[in-house]
Amino acid sequence: MPIDSLETLRDRLRIFADERDWNKFHTPKNLSMALIAEAAELIEHFQWVEGDSSHLLEDTTRLAVEQELADILIYLVQISDKLGIDLLQAAEAKIEINAKKYPADKVRGSSKKYTEYEND
Repeated sequence: MPIDSLETLRDRLRIFADERDWNKFHTPKNLSMALIAEAAELIEHFQWVEGDSSHLLEDTTRLAVEQELADILIYLVQISDKLGIDLLQAAEAKIEINAKKYPADKVRGSSKKYTEYEND
């Protein structure tokens, strides 16, 4: 069955973990620690690359980055599943929060944190 949605991915991950009796290890704490470890592995691929060229990856590096991103997504989906969080709904709510914190007319072209300009 092809994975065409977060729900399908969640269901595949549930089956995968059930078949291996891994759910006893898949606590939010353990999954979040695994997610951070995978994020650190992702960072390693960009550690000494110039920012402007960080999107120009060699094929082997690109494949490794793809696999790290997949690991991160898998752990993220598993954590949200364990906690009953709808990731798409949470993302939509967070985008709304960010839109208020970072209004386009105030922050266009700036990398400042909202606390640096909110009183301007």
